[in-house]
Amino acid sequence: MIDLIRALLVVIEEGSINRAALRLRLSQPALSRQMKALEEQIGGRLLERETGGVKPTNLCHTLMKSMRPLMEAYDLNLANLRRQARGERSELRVGYLISAAQSILTPALTRLRKAHPDVKLLLHDLSPREQIDGLRAGELDLALIGQEGSVAASEFHSTKLGSFRVCAALSDSDPLASKTRITLKDLKGRDFIGIDEHHMPGRNRWLTSLCRTAGFKPRFAAIVDGITNVLSLVVSESAVTLLPDYFLQFQHPGVTFVPISDEQARWDFIVLTQRGRTSTAARTLLEALKQVVAKDK
Repeated sequence: MIDLIRALLVVIEEGSINRAALRLRLSQPALSRQMKALEEQIGGRLLERETGGVKPTNLCHTLMKSMRPLMEAYDLNLANLRRQARGERSELRVGYLISAAQSILTPALTRLRKAHPDVKLLLHDLSPREQIDGLRAGELDLALIGQEGSVAASEFHSTKLGSFRVCAALSDSDPLASKTRITLKDLKGRDFIGIDEHHMPGRNRWLTSLCRTAGFKPRFAAIVDGITNVLSLVVSESAVTLLPDYFLQFQHPGVTFVPISDEQARWDFIVLTQRGRTSTAARTLLEALKQVVAKDK
């Protein structure tokens, strides 16, 4: 119908089917049939035929008043889609983990702004599950998601930025907190704090798999819904959890982060991007993230 309404607009502007047909490069009979088809779809007369041409009816005025905003929105969205198809976007929508922001995302964004100062950045602090949902809904261009991105890697372009070593989060009062380095076996028999699968899909399986390499199965004393709650319970329950070692730069009251020495204790940092042609800004950010991670390793 959108094409018929555009043709009607030309007819109104020209005040003549013949002149409008010339402008639209159609035959007069073909344009007349289009106008008749549109009137049938609307259910009423849109044009009054007069000797000197045609005039819009009241119904036509009402139609155009209601449809102009929709047509403008259509044109704008179509232009945005065409720019995206060419790999051009005026904005970049990024989901990220707050725990990774300071050490990884912030330095990468500095490089992005230098290369693309005109790109509007829309940053969203989201859990891994929220980032996956945002990608699926088309609301994010890039998700700085971490290990949990592996569960959705088949749906999107998946890039492994690097493989981080692992650290243990311990209560300050824990005897192991005074160590400069510990092994996974040192944590055998401890209570672990896990994270709800809805927020961080695959995190507990990853933790369990690491502990099994050291010969034991972790006992989860509690399952909570975010890193902040995990660290709070580490303190209050004198429990433990495993995290990527960029948390060594992180501070939380009552918590000490101690490096794990086991070579197999690794946490992959994964970035997901939408399939199809990636914007230049998204590619620049992805390369900047790789450089930041490589520099830290």
